[in-house]
Amino acid sequence: MHTDPDTSELMIDSLLRRCTTELKENSPSARLDVELLLGHILRKTRVELISAGKDFVTPASAALFTNLVRKRQTGIPVAQLVGSREFWSLNLTVTTDTLVPRPETEILVECALTHIPKDQPADFLDLGTGSGAIALAVASERPNTHVTATDISDQALAVAQYNAAALRLNHVELKCGSWFQPVAGRKFSTIVANPPYVSDMEYIVHHFDLQHEPMLALRGGEDGLDCIKQIIAEAPKHLFMDGWLAIEHGYRQGPAVEILLREAGFGSAFAYSDLQGHARVTEGKLTG
Repeated sequence: MHTDPDTSELMIDSLLRRCTTELKENSPSARLDVELLLGHILRKTRVELISAGKDFVTPASAALFTNLVRKRQTGIPVAQLVGSREFWSLNLTVTTDTLVPRPETEILVECALTHIPKDQPADFLDLGTGSGAIALAVASERPNTHVTATDISDQALAVAQYNAAALRLNHVELKCGSWFQPVAGRKFSTIVANPPYVSDMEYIVHHFDLQHEPMLALRGGEDGLDCIKQIIAEAPKHLFMDGWLAIEHGYRQGPAVEILLREAGFGSAFAYSDLQGHARVTEGKLTG
């Protein structure tokens, strides 16, 4: 059957192809981005979009979709455009007040879970929780663990609180303040942090990709290690002996983080790598 050229532009396949081409200059994941954006508008999964490729989209929905693609071209993350991001199979609300959870941060969750018993009470601390991604992932896997999460941003904690309530994870305690300040005098068996670790130069180079996320959650000083140094220095007085500290860091920072851990009295240092083989999380056990 002959299809009118103008009408064919409203076909799902055509919309996806055209907008992928338009977005390629601005995003290395253009196809994935447009599928997520159109799926958000049409309330369809990516699999459902592919199956419905020959279906037509209403002009109103197409207009909403192309508007989102234009916003993505300015660097706004997809998660902010759709208002959510999946992390550890949890659907998390995200806003401009929080860092968008990255896939590599799931490595930090995996690392934490290896040190938290499944069926026994434990105390876990997540520093700089943002949207609550790490804390809520751990809470979902360890119902007997008392999870505490801190963040210096009231706005970020409000998002984390919303996510905790939406997921019905009631054993998560959220506290406002800088790093360990809200948990003064308390000790934990496992502490993790995904602190700001982008160096000043890296932030300038990648400003287009990072400009719509909170700078406070990204910039880690001249070498990217300012917050990491502070956390490692203060962690021993908040850990039980033989407790674990795990930190996410930049892919070039692994050796420096391992040295800092050893100098602070941590042994058994071990680095976990991402799919590209770069060390992204380094842990250590407090040995005195």
